[in-house]
Amino acid sequence: MTREQYILATQQNNLPRAENAQLYPVGIYGWRKRCLYFFVLLLLVTMIVNLAMTIWILKVMNFTVDGMGNLRVTKKGIRLEGISEFLLPLYVKEIHSRKDSPLVLQSDRNVTVNARNHMGQLTGQLTVGADAVEAQCKRFEVRASEDGRVLFSADEDEITIGAEKLKVTGTEGAVFGHSVETPHIRAEPSQDLRLESPTRSLIMEAPRGVQVSAAAGDFKATCRKELHLQSTEGEIFLNADTIRLGNLPTGSVSSSSPSSSNSRQTVYELCVCPNGKLYLSPAGVGSTCQSSSNICLWN
Repeated sequence: MTREQYILATQQNNLPRAENAQLYPVGIYGWRKRCLYFFVLLLLVTMIVNLAMTIWILKVMNFTVDGMGNLRVTKKGIRLEGISEFLLPLYVKEIHSRKDSPLVLQSDRNVTVNARNHMGQLTGQLTVGADAVEAQCKRFEVRASEDGRVLFSADEDEITIGAEKLKVTGTEGAVFGHSVETPHIRAEPSQDLRLESPTRSLIMEAPRGVQVSAAAGDFKATCRKELHLQSTEGEIFLNADTIRLGNLPTGSVSSSSPSSSNSRQTVYELCVCPNGKLYLSPAGVGSTCQSSSNICLWN
């Protein structure tokens, strides 16, 4: 026995022993033990419910390695299949549809597409609403799908139509509030071309001349009051096989010969008043314009 063991055994023998020593149990008993078991059971039930909910969510949302439900994460980006709803703004670089299906954007109110610069300022906006389609930008263009040429363009200064033919099918035609500049206005085959101003005048101007031609029909100019043909420096040239001036006033000439008064007058002389008014005078052996010039005094 070593020295330390001998000293320890001697000290334990010399210690007085209490006759009425109390023994305290070690552990949790009574209501504390029941509460502990209850909390452990409650925690276990909560864990089971959470695990079941997690499995149910994974099943319903169709979580897979590639993505969630109709959402697939690929190397090129995100792919959505079917109908998708976005409750908050969507920020993307490009949106493509599948090759065999169109791309449909649908909203209960309107669909708005905004374009911004690097500073976040709005540079372009396209809004498709229930009443109208509005585009707000510096320049709006519509291009052909084949060669990319501009079919329609509009900016603050002008509107350009690059199509080969502009067709207006409305019953009221086309209404222009200001001047129209065009090298050619043509109606469709077997259709009439009509230029009309219901309440004001119609003016056609060209610095090198205005030509109106009817190759296979008549040309008619009708007015209610006066028709003016004016040439400031040149002349008015009428070239036709027959030129007729209808409804000209006829002057009367007093004749002393009774035979001449009884015969029917078929030949007249064309006379001109000093103010340019034309009138007819019955033809005679000589000129009868002077004798029937009293018609020039009429208004």
